[in-house]
Amino acid sequence: MPAGTVVGIMGPTGTGKTALALQLATRFDLEIISVDSAMVYRGMDIGTAKPDAAQLASVPHHLIDIRDPWESYSAGDFRADALRVISEVQARGRLPLLVGGTMLYFRALERGLAPLPGADGGIRAALDAQAARSGWPALHARLAAVDPAAAARIKPGDRQRIQRALEVFMLTGEPLSILQSRPGQSRLELRRLGLVPADRAGLRRRLDQRLRAMLDAGFVEEVRCLMSRPLMSAERPAMRAVGYRQLWACLAGQLTLEEAVRQTMVATHRLAKRQLTWLRSEAIDRMLDPEEPDCAMHAMAALEAWGCRARAGDAI
Repeated sequence: MPAGTVVGIMGPTGTGKTALALQLATRFDLEIISVDSAMVYRGMDIGTAKPDAAQLASVPHHLIDIRDPWESYSAGDFRADALRVISEVQARGRLPLLVGGTMLYFRALERGLAPLPGADGGIRAALDAQAARSGWPALHARLAAVDPAAAARIKPGDRQRIQRALEVFMLTGEPLSILQSRPGQSRLELRRLGLVPADRAGLRRRLDQRLRAMLDAGFVEEVRCLMSRPLMSAERPAMRAVGYRQLWACLAGQLTLEEAVRQTMVATHRLAKRQLTWLRSEAIDRMLDPEEPDCAMHAMAALEAWGCRARAGDAI
């Protein structure tokens, strides 16, 4: 387990986490580790608000563009990758700064994950064949019979999660929800900065404006390009990302662009609300309002209080 100070910036989508991280990099010798389940995918740039080329070049970034969009990437994958990168950054004498809004990844990193069996191709093929005959809602009903807790949090049409929960039960004889409740690996000690805007209506307005800017920047064409890739489909895990699934449906003729945009706005507002709810359930070391003029200064002071050394001559 990595030793030494590790800092995380977490908060809802659209609260300026990347901008704050880049400001901190002007004072501290740090490297940024992305905690974002969509930024791991190559070719998903506009809709994920991925840092641009200049930002990526200005500060070392990790766990961005490490998977093709038809590949899967789990919380367990993230934990293994993040722990490795944290150790490497610390070995270089720098501060690992975790930045993102995928709260499940933060929890997996801090608290560990219960060991689960790997994928079984035969079982997955059998489940796919059954779903082809009777539909995924029928398999969801089967899951509810053996693991009601997992079924309660998985939607009847969520093919990937239904398949995984049934696969785990078939391999172990135990419900996934029970296995996940057991203690995982040793924990990582993380100092956490939480970005929580006081003006929630203002955040929603900024999220809507950001979506409009993404559309102007070519978001629809980005999704069209993804659709053209031979291995891509709407069922790929990457396409669960907000905005991508709605625009895919639009380009597939299932929604008008206007309806896709409206649904994306609603989904983005809901995502931000879930992220805020998650933050309220966590022990955040320092809560900051990103709209406050002195937000970056307060963040820098917090890092120094936690023992993060500023560059010579840069102390507050």
